[in-house]
Amino acid sequence: MGFRDRGVEIKTPEQIAHMRRAGLVVGRTLELMRSSVRVGVTTGELDAIAEDAIRSAGAVPSFKGYHGFPGSICTSVNNEVVHGIPGDRALAEGDVISIDCGAIVDGWHGDAATTVAVGQVRPDVSELMRVTEEALWAGIAAARLGGRVTDISHAVETHVRSQGDFGILEDYVGHGIGSAMHQPPNVPNFGRPGKGPKLVRGLALAVEPMITLGSKDTDVLDDDWTVITGDGSWAAHYEHTFTLTPEGAWVLTALDGGESRLADLGVPFGGR
Repeated sequence: MGFRDRGVEIKTPEQIAHMRRAGLVVGRTLELMRSSVRVGVTTGELDAIAEDAIRSAGAVPSFKGYHGFPGSICTSVNNEVVHGIPGDRALAEGDVISIDCGAIVDGWHGDAATTVAVGQVRPDVSELMRVTEEALWAGIAAARLGGRVTDISHAVETHVRSQGDFGILEDYVGHGIGSAMHQPPNVPNFGRPGKGPKLVRGLALAVEPMITLGSKDTDVLDDDWTVITGDGSWAAHYEHTFTLTPEGAWVLTALDGGESRLADLGVPFGGR
């Protein structure tokens, strides 16, 4: 493991393999969350299910106790964008919930998020979810060894802007990840390409577009965690941890390594 370019952590292939193990725990936990979301379930119940799944896999929840965060997942409902605290809120028909999950295996982190509809949601909300998830994959697809971090940022923004009038959060961004959950470099969801640290083998990044139906502006609730939209519009959040190999992109938190989505985009798969 080495550090260069303003503290960017470069992993060995063996360390990336540990991150893949953590990523699989995260990916499987999020699959369990998708099947557990239903009308009447509370965000606290989802948190308990997730924590049990993570610990039963021999991993540790990244989020629990992180700067005092009380949950093992973040549960953000409707106009809550990120960092929602699990509790006694029961989900209702037509809600959407963004679930962010992290796990540690042998000191190495995986981090991913998904947004799940509770029953039938409004068409504009369904469209928001589609655009946000596609923007995540567009960002990953834009990454090439020798490129720059903001190649990802530009691809995310370009896709979102091409789909309609959505808000792209600027105060909350993706990040480097490895022996800590949050590391340099930041990975914004907007900006010009060709800027920031070089994309090299051994760099792992968490890409996470946070998109709203309205403004990019946000507020933080009195719990000092939950980020809500400033105008009350609903939001979606998708995230994956990925790395680049000489063969292509490898999405460490996707159960298939991202192979199917990357193939749809014509991007070489770099997993194993």
